[in-house]
Amino acid sequence: MFGYRRNNFTWNGTLRELEGSYPAICTERGRSSMTASPSSSSGLEVLLSTLQNAGDVESTLNILNILDELLSAGTDRRIHYMISKGGSEALLTALVNTGRSFSPNYTILLPLLHLLAKVGHRDRRIGMKAEEAGAVLLTLNLLRHNVSHARRAAACLWVIQVFSTSVSTANLIGENQGLDVIYRLIPHYTTKHLHTIKASINAFAALLCTRANVCLVVSKGYISGLLRLYEDWHSKDTEHVAVAIRHALLRCLHKATHCAAARHALVSHGGIRLLHQTTQTCLLSKSLECLVEPSVQLMRKCLPKTPLLLTSDQSAYSFPLPGRPHAFPDIDIPLDECNEESDDEDVEDNQEADSKDYDDDLESDLNKIRLRPDPDRPKELLPPYSCLCPELSHDFKELNLSSEPEDSSTSSSSSSDEDTVLLSSLPPHSSRRDRRKSTARSESSNSSSESHSETETSTERHTPDAVPLEARDFHSHSSILSTSPGFRSKVREARGEASPGQTEEEQDDDEEAAEESHCHTMIDRLLERHGACVPHHEPKMYHAAATKTKSIPGFSILAFPDFWGHLSPPGHESMAPRRPNIQRKKVFEDVQRFLNTDDIINQVVFDLEDSSPQDPSDRPDSLRFFSKFESGNLRKAIQVRRYEYDLILNADANCSQHTQWFYFEVSNMVADVPYRFNVINCEKSNSQFNYGMQPVLYSVREALEGRPHWVRTGAEICYFRNHFCPARGRRRTTFYTLTFTITFKHNEDVCYLAYHYPYTYSALKAHLNVLQKSVDPAKVFFRQQILCCSLAGNSCPVVTITACPASRGWKDLHQLRNRACIVLTGRVHPGESNASWVMKGTLEFLCSSDPVAQSLREAFVFKIIPMLNPDGVINGTNRCDLNSEDLNRQWCKPDPVLSPTIYHTKGFLYYLNSIGRTPLVFCDYHGHSRKKNVFLYGCSVKETLWQSGSTVDTVGLKEDPGYRTLAKTLDRISPAFSFNSCNYLVEKSRSSTARVVVWREMGVLRSYTMESTYNGCNQGIYKGLQTGTRELQEMGMKFCHSLLSLTKDMKALYSRKLINHINMDHKSHNCFEDDEPPCVEEIEYSIDCPMLKGTDLDSDVNSNMDSADGEEESDEGHKGAQQRRGSVGQSQQSSMKSRLFPHLITEASIETLNEKRNTCNGVNITDGQILS
Repeated sequence: MFGYRRNNFTWNGTLRELEGSYPAICTERGRSSMTASPSSSSGLEVLLSTLQNAGDVESTLNILNILDELLSAGTDRRIHYMISKGGSEALLTALVNTGRSFSPNYTILLPLLHLLAKVGHRDRRIGMKAEEAGAVLLTLNLLRHNVSHARRAAACLWVIQVFSTSVSTANLIGENQGLDVIYRLIPHYTTKHLHTIKASINAFAALLCTRANVCLVVSKGYISGLLRLYEDWHSKDTEHVAVAIRHALLRCLHKATHCAAARHALVSHGGIRLLHQTTQTCLLSKSLECLVEPSVQLMRKCLPKTPLLLTSDQSAYSFPLPGRPHAFPDIDIPLDECNEESDDEDVEDNQEADSKDYDDDLESDLNKIRLRPDPDRPKELLPPYSCLCPELSHDFKELNLSSEPEDSSTSSSSSSDEDTVLLSSLPPHSSRRDRRKSTARSESSNSSSESHSETETSTERHTPDAVPLEARDFHSHSSILSTSPGFRSKVREARGEASPGQTEEEQDDDEEAAEESHCHTMIDRLLERHGACVPHHEPKMYHAAATKTKSIPGFSILAFPDFWGHLSPPGHESMAPRRPNIQRKKVFEDVQRFLNTDDIINQVVFDLEDSSPQDPSDRPDSLRFFSKFESGNLRKAIQVRRYEYDLILNADANCSQHTQWFYFEVSNMVADVPYRFNVINCEKSNSQFNYGMQPVLYSVREALEGRPHWVRTGAEICYFRNHFCPARGRRRTTFYTLTFTITFKHNEDVCYLAYHYPYTYSALKAHLNVLQKSVDPAKVFFRQQILCCSLAGNSCPVVTITACPASRGWKDLHQLRNRACIVLTGRVHPGESNASWVMKGTLEFLCSSDPVAQSLREAFVFKIIPMLNPDGVINGTNRCDLNSEDLNRQWCKPDPVLSPTIYHTKGFLYYLNSIGRTPLVFCDYHGHSRKKNVFLYGCSVKETLWQSGSTVDTVGLKEDPGYRTLAKTLDRISPAFSFNSCNYLVEKSRSSTARVVVWREMGVLRSYTMESTYNGCNQGIYKGLQTGTRELQEMGMKFCHSLLSLTKDMKALYSRKLINHINMDHKSHNCFEDDEPPCVEEIEYSIDCPMLKGTDLDSDVNSNMDSADGEEESDEGHKGAQQRRGSVGQSQQSSMKSRLFPHLITEASIETLNEKRNTCNGVNITDGQILS
């Protein structure tokens, strides 16, 4: 039962009870026919049918009254029910019938228009229905005739606003001068008829949903008019009584600026400056906060597009691919043509992609999930991979020796084999200088690197034996950390020290030995003075590995952090708190760059491609940048203001996309001065930098003082969409700014900044060599081999780790050769350096003397490929290999030439499968830029079918639940791991990834991708802390611990001997929401002000009738009353003055309804809902 207790009228019946009540609702005049019979139609349908055919005022008003009472209580469900029964069509028909007359009766029209606005706002097809009924132009005509009647005009405007949700309807109104009519209804500041003014602005904004109407507005100069109106209302509304009007004007400007012409008009008429000034005023009052954000968003949206200061969008590094022509040059698209695409279309595309139902991407075809595809190569190609299983053929003769064998017994063979493969493509008797030159594949990049060398000045004169080395001696201008003797020769030549009469090569050959000896002397003295204090890292070994590394530009400089090493800071680092409205502050600073150019420098201080001499003395007050070293990425640095720099990252080699990873050197800083850095060409739509993540910094001075730490740093960090566009006009490319402020501790220090803790290819090579020397060959079988060579000729190492047999007896050898295989891979995406730190933890643990490691070595044979994309890591790319392809999308049919590492890794897995040694576990280590914690992605048939809503009956499907074992174990023992962030769904878009292919084609039940956050954890003991290298390496160790759960002797996992090494008290985290909440500030800018809600429109409609804007409605009500019988007319007139719709009906109607209420069963009204 639902009652309305107004004027003693209570509605106790149902809609269906109205079936027989229509004669009582109607007056005794009656009607000749009805379109719906009472016996076959519900009460609502009878009401709607009667409304369309009502011939008198009283009947129409009574029906409108009942509909309003029914729909105003409860939720929108009632209105949608009415729409489904043809309610919109009935109201439109009644509007047309009533409005067609020469002198329309506004006693009926007003409540009819109000109800139509409330119902139509919830009807998605109301515009099309209005066109079909002929109500669109009729309503516009009614508006023309009532521009001087505030409440009538407001009612018409609300209906026009509702109609304009349809593009064709909005165009129809625009074509019939509707924009002109409505624009003239928006006055300058006044305190009268505010509801009508607001309705005018909202209707005008609604019409701007189409490009045609926006073009009309621009051509007629209405953009300038709207700006002047906003300025007038802002300056004169000192009491803040018209904030809603000002907000509506901002919404209107948002709608109008969806195309480039409108944005240009706003800028040309001083709109940016006006909005900036008014916003500064609004910031002084909390009551005006609702105007600040729309103004800021509008300024961001309308800032002129600024092309990146690049000669080409293509990467500065190009590599000739075998069998492919050279890349085509950029097509120069005019900037205006590019920008003609409206921003709202871009955002709709992005939102559509983001909001796409995740279930649509899940594989629902049972055959595709379960059936194993045919191998992509014949079995005849698999036997060569047998060499990658040395444990199967090794005779372990050294076990018979009484004395401990030398370390070189296992390491020398692998090292020499590697050297052979690395140098096999070079001519005999080639010097190291020749070999270095052979790695330079890009002529332009080579000239850039060499020109840099020619213009730098050596610091050797500053570092005699008696003078200690300082931090500034290790910047990029120094030759101390050069890997090339030729570099030092060129430095001497630049200093004027070249011997006359000698060619460059002759001088290099004569001085090479002396220079090499001098360099090593400098390094020896450096290490002797400061000491190497990083475990499992030897700077000399790194230097040796780096000399063999082949890069596109031919790097000849070592980054000091990679050479010297890194120790985890002693304590944990908390996530950076986000200051309130920090993004707004940065946006204001960017707007100031556009408005006031007096303090803008805009000078390029570093260019990766610039081969012209750059003398640092020309800019003594500027920071100096450098990134021409392994894994470095910074393409250009522009000094914007004295202490502010825009940074442009280099795209992945051979393409123009995937800019995220950065790693560069900065020097010549002043201590205790905040420097702002803006990375302006990021591509991802959101980042963990908005949720407490900080970049990392390494100080050379701190390292020389015994603190060689990469530390999290930076304040005022935020990540948001900017106004930059590609240099060559590529369409639909959106860039984002990562901005952060750093205050350096020391003057003239040399620091390095990076997206995350760097881990280079040379570091991996040196680390493997250190591990190989550290293991006891009598206990640990450690063999480093070469899987293949990359496109650039760098070797891809594969490591075998297991326990040596107790003896050469048949039983022990048989046990060794029947151990299960664990295959681990990593760093397929170069920018995911956290994956390498996790892999480092795994390798060091497996080579340790820990009893858990010994148990694992005795149970398993580990096959580890720690870096699947060495070329990408070396050249500082973020996602792709040199073939410009994501290697983790090539696993279905990898190309042996263009994707050799994936091709041969898959071939090796095929081989293991063919000899009956299918891996027990396959895990590919990755990094995740959007989420916190560490988690696994696996594969499950049942879970995928359940989630996808497949009709397949999964009751009969048998699936081993063991794929969850490792995740459950990790959740107990690893503080950073989150079981609730894991999922085991097989997505169509991931069908060619390693995880899915190894699971599907090789039949590996436990095939995983392990994702490690760049940021930190939001659960467990690490909650609120950023993840460092210590925690990442710990994760690699904990993953090894979890493998004990797969051993035959499960008791080992809980034995007293091992329990001390594993923390079994870690609890599950119950973190069910692993996705980040929306950022506290809007990252995007090409959005409208918040859309009007149905409740907002309802409130405006109701208040319109409650207000007393004049006496015109009283006069109309008096005229209407004369057309009806006395008492009825008086009651209707009274109710129109106080309510949206008349709520008083005749006593006869009430009695009739009460008599009929129990005669029929129908649609019940219960608890504010309509139920069948």
